Amino acid sequence: MPEVSRFFGISIRMYFDDHNPPHFHAIYEGAETEIGIDPLTILRGRFPRRAIGMVLEWAAIHQQELLDNWVRLHNDEAPQRIDPLD
Repeated sequence: MPEVSRFFGISIRMYFDDHNPPHFHAIYEGAETEIGIDPLTILRGRFPRRAIGMVLEWAAIHQQELLDNWVRLHNDEAPQRIDPLD
């Protein structure tokens, strides 16, 4: 599972050939959640409130890049790194 970004101890990952809808995985301190990309929504999992706020803020900024990576991964191409949240 390629890591596409990392910030404040949160790892953002996407799987090759993962199921629809387009989404990514956020992992932080042993917790994992799946976030739908369009619309941005929590699909499953639990996350600390502050961490999920940062993930959603980051995803809103990089929504198109996340969708582009979803397409790349489903075409067996490597994803692009995405800038972290500052």
